[in-house]
Amino acid sequence: MQRKDRIDMFGAVSLTGFALFLAINQVVIKLVNEGLQPAFFAGARSALAVLCLWAFMVWRGRPPRLTREMAVPGVLIGLCFSAEFLLLFLALDLTTVTRSAILFYSMPVWMALGAHLWMPGERIGPAKAAGLALALAGVAWALMDRAAGAPAPGQAPSLLGDLCALGAAIGWASTALMARATRLRNERPEMQLFWQVLVSAPVLLVAAPLFGPLIRDLQPIHIAGLVFHAVAVVSAGFMFWLWLLSVYPVSSVASFSFLSPVFSVGLGWALLGEQVGLSLIGALVLVAAGIVLINRPRRAVAL
Repeated sequence: MQRKDRIDMFGAVSLTGFALFLAINQVVIKLVNEGLQPAFFAGARSALAVLCLWAFMVWRGRPPRLTREMAVPGVLIGLCFSAEFLLLFLALDLTTVTRSAILFYSMPVWMALGAHLWMPGERIGPAKAAGLALALAGVAWALMDRAAGAPAPGQAPSLLGDLCALGAAIGWASTALMARATRLRNERPEMQLFWQVLVSAPVLLVAAPLFGPLIRDLQPIHIAGLVFHAVAVVSAGFMFWLWLLSVYPVSSVASFSFLSPVFSVGLGWALLGEQVGLSLIGALVLVAAGIVLINRPRRAVAL
C-alpha cells in the first residue's frame, strides 16, 4: 500500500481493532497463566514465534540473516524484550488486568523520556511535558491507591505485580528505543522482531525454573492460548503493527495507543469481574490524556 500522510478510514478501523486486540491479549495472558508458569509461558511463546517468523520470511524469499555487525544490538534488544515480557507475564499473574494495563501502557512516558535523553531531535516540548505530567500523575495515583482495581472487595492488589507492570513498560520503551537508535534501524522490521524472539526464547526458558514449577493446571484452553500468542500476537499481530507504521505517520499511529488501556480496563471488568471504581477510572483518564499529548504531532512553524 502507498504511504499516506494521514490516517484514513481503513487506518482508523485497523488501529482501533489492534488496540482491542492488545487488550484481549492481556486477558489471554491472565488466563493462560493458570495453566503455565508465566516465565515458561513467555519463553515457549518466543520459541514458537521463532518458527513462525522463520517460515514467514522464507516464504517471502527473505530468510533470516544473522550478521556479525548486528550481533551486539540484536542480543541487547533480545534481552530487553525478554525483560519486558517476563515482567508483564509476572505482573498479570500477581495483579489484575485493569491495574496492569494502566501501568504497562504508560510506555510512551518512558519512551519520550529516553528519546529526550539519547535521540537528537526528540526533545520534550510544552505539549509533551504536559502529557508526561498527566501520565505520571495517573501512574502515581494507581500505585498509591492500593484498593483501586482490587480482585474483589476487601482484597488489596499486589504491589509487586504493579511494579512488574511498570518495569515491563520501561522494558517496552527500551526495546523501541534500541530499534530506533542502534544499527538495527537499518534492518527490516521482521528481522528486528526475529532477533527479539530468537534471543528471548532461550533466556526465558533457562530462567523459567527459577519461578517455580513449569506446569500448573494445564488444560487444552491454555495450550490454545499459547499457540494464539505465538502465531496471532507475536508473529501476525506485531508484523501488522509494523506494517501500519510503514504506511501511516508514526505520530498518528501512536495517538491510538491510549485506547489499549481503556479497552483492557473494560475487558478486565466485563470478562474477569475485576473491580473498577472512580479512583481507577481517574488514573486511567490521566494516563490516556497524557498519552494523547505525548504523541501529538508538532505544528509546523509558519514562515
